[in-house]
This record gives sequence, C-alpha cells and structure tokens, in this order.
Amino acid sequence: MIRAMLAALLVTVAAPAAAETIAIINGTVAIGNGSGPVEGATVVVRDGRIVAAEQGVRVPADARVIDASGKWVTPGIVAGFSRLGLADVDLGAGGADDTSARNGPFSAAIDVVPAINPNYQPIAVNRADGVTRALVAPSSAKSIFAGQGAVIDTGADMDPITKARAFQFVELGETGANDAGGSRASAHLLFRNALREARELARYSPPVSSGRSTQPDAREQPTVRNPNESRLYGADARRSEDVLLTRFDAAALVPVLQGRQHLLVHVERASDILQVIDLGREFPALRIVIVGASEGWMVAPEIARSGIPVIASALNDLPASFEQIASTQSNIGRMQAAGVKVSMGMIDDNDSRQEFNERQYAGNLVALTKVPGATGVSWGEALRLITSAPAEAIGLGHDIGSLQAGRRADVVIWSGDPLDPRSAAEQVLIDGVQQPLQTHQTRLLDRYRFLPRRDLPEAYRH
Repeated sequence: MIRAMLAALLVTVAAPAAAETIAIINGTVAIGNGSGPVEGATVVVRDGRIVAAEQGVRVPADARVIDASGKWVTPGIVAGFSRLGLADVDLGAGGADDTSARNGPFSAAIDVVPAINPNYQPIAVNRADGVTRALVAPSSAKSIFAGQGAVIDTGADMDPITKARAFQFVELGETGANDAGGSRASAHLLFRNALREARELARYSPPVSSGRSTQPDAREQPTVRNPNESRLYGADARRSEDVLLTRFDAAALVPVLQGRQHLLVHVERASDILQVIDLGREFPALRIVIVGASEGWMVAPEIARSGIPVIASALNDLPASFEQIASTQSNIGRMQAAGVKVSMGMIDDNDSRQEFNERQYAGNLVALTKVPGATGVSWGEALRLITSAPAEAIGLGHDIGSLQAGRRADVVIWSGDPLDPRSAAEQVLIDGVQQPLQTHQTRLLDRYRFLPRRDLPEAYRH
C-alpha cells in the first residue's frame, strides 16, 4: 500500500506537460556523439524533443530557463545491457525476480514487457544517478534462447516501455553450452535448428480463416509484429516431425530470421566471437549484436570487417572463467581503435541494479589513456559509449542517446564532470519531463540523519 501511494505521488510529481519549452543555459554541454564538452552552450527542449544544443542558440521567449552555470549537461545514460526492472531486492526473495523462467516451457517466445515493474527501487536509484534508458534482457534458463528484451525509460510513471520486443537474446558461449547439454557444438546445432524451424514456419503457415470474416486475421500471420499475442496457425501449417521448439518459440524467431528484430548474442571467448560472425554469413538477414566480448580485442579486425556492433563489459581484466582468460581493461579501447562499433553494457555485472556504475567505468577508460601500455578512449568517446552508442547498436540512435536535434529530450544536469563518481545528477529530464530524484535510500537518510539521540535505539544512545 505504501509503495502504491509513493508511486502515485511520483506520477503526480512527474506530471508537468511534455509540451513545455525549456532552455538550459550557460552549462558545459556534451552531445554524446563522441565530441568533447563545450562550455557556455545552450540546450533547447520543446515538446519532449531536443531542438538544439550548442553555443549561441537563441533562447525562445516562452521557454522556462534553467541556469546551468558551473554545471555539466549531457544526454541521459543508456544502459547498454541490463535486467533493470525485472528484479527488486536481492537474496532471491520470492516474487521479486522475473529475470528468468527456470521452470517454464517457453524460451524464445518469452517477452520481458509484462514483467517490468517501473516501481522497483533500482529504477528510481538509477534514475537519480542519470540513467534514463536501458536495454533490458531476460536471462536464459533451460534453453540457449532467453527471450525477447525491451528498451525502457526510467521515468516516474507507469509507462516504461520505449520499444517492446526490441531484440532476442541468446547464449552461445559457456552459458549457452551448459544450457544446450554441455558443449558449444550442441548450442550451435540447437541455434541453427531453431532458425530452420522458424524458416519452415514462416514459409508454410498460411493465414487461417476465423469463420467470422473472409479477411485473414492479422494475428494469424507468422510475420506479425508481436509474436506473443494469441494467434492460431492452420492445421496444415506444416512442420517437421523432429521439431525442438514450441510453436510459440518458433514463431518468435521468425522476426529474428527475417532481420526485423535484433539478435543479441552473448559470447566472451575470441573463438566464439568468430563463430558468431560466421552465423551472419549463413543467415545474412540476421541483425546480430555481440554482447560481452571480453576477448574481443584478439579478433577486433574481424569484428570490424563484419560490421557487427559490440556491447562490451567495461573493465573485465581477470579470467573469471575459461572463456575470459585474455580479459583486459584495454579491450574496449583496442576494439574501438580497430574500427569496431563498440558500446558499453553491464552483462554479468550487477545488471539488475547498478547501471549507474557505467559512468564510473567510462571514466576509468579515459584514465587508461594515461597508463603506459594501456589503451583507453577520449572523454567524448567514453560518454558516447554509455549514451548514443548502445542506442545505435539496436537501431534507435535516431531517437535516443544524444542531444542532437530531434532526439527525445533525455537530459541530465550534473554537479560536475559526469564521468567523475564524485559528481551527482542534480536534474533529470526524460522526454522533456522533470523527474523526481528521491529514492527509498534518500528518504531513509532524511528520516534518520538528524534523529534526536533520545529517539535512537538503546544501543546507539551512548
């Protein structure tokens, strides 16, 4: 009940009209496209979209002006890979973790959208530290296919979905081998078999008359936009006798096979990365994005030539598993230097709760430029890795992730350099709407910070 009341309060606080015109003046502005910060620039927002972000911009007469003197202004952070909104508290508490369907019959057909809870505290905590969007993926359980992920915003409202079913997530490295029975060879065989089942379903499943109309029911088309909506396939929709997927799972892979849905593939080992590149040659319509890639630097030229984007873990530098033996903090810098379209994600790194760490990781990559023998990135590139680059990896760079004109107005005003963990987000806009920055933790701080000694528990009074 208390949480529901707080959620209602947050919605009320965040309710100002998105049609507002806002001018943020005198700040140090970074676009998020790889360019460096510019002092004394102005960001103009109108109707929830960016109008301009540069020096010398005229402030509209009807604008609400925010003076950002001494502050930094950037696009909101886009968490490149996460499980944000799928889990609340830790410790495996029942009812608070929808990251995987351990005992369910489905795999590729799983859609995270019904499970995302915008009232989960990790969303508020990350919003308060400048994270405004996130790619959210399910975890695999009994299959190499984890299901369909979404892009969400962290706004204080009940409508978090930016793009549903944005991608399918599959495990083909060490985790995939375990899910497939114990070997990578089995995982790849399952993957190819699944895509061939999807191809067969798309080819031979005609629309079926519902009996209510002479027009085909759009839900019965195998290429409908949402493969999870209830639909029927005709009794003559032929499939092989040796199918391994449920019909829903096979239907969910049709958009992947046809290149209408991105395919995020988690691999870490260099040889696994090369095998993923080969999948692109066998199934040319696939829109592959490699996730993880701890050993990506070893095959960076091959990745660059393939044109496949990579969402990499930022600072893996220890062999946490046999597939990460060649991990190095220079991984992202070396891939970028080789021409790989790289961005940053949080896979296997507290990906349900601490996406705000990405800005610290990005700052560490900048610091690497000063370490002899290491390969880091420039400040502008580091910000790009956590803003526009992950958006571009899944085809949303035209809509989110930067302060370029026409993008959604996800804007953060920082107390200082956002890649310095000592800086804090002072104001956050999502779609041009000012967001509350209070969290459960800040409310606890307010409640107990100045508690009179007489009100403390006995053990703390002396």
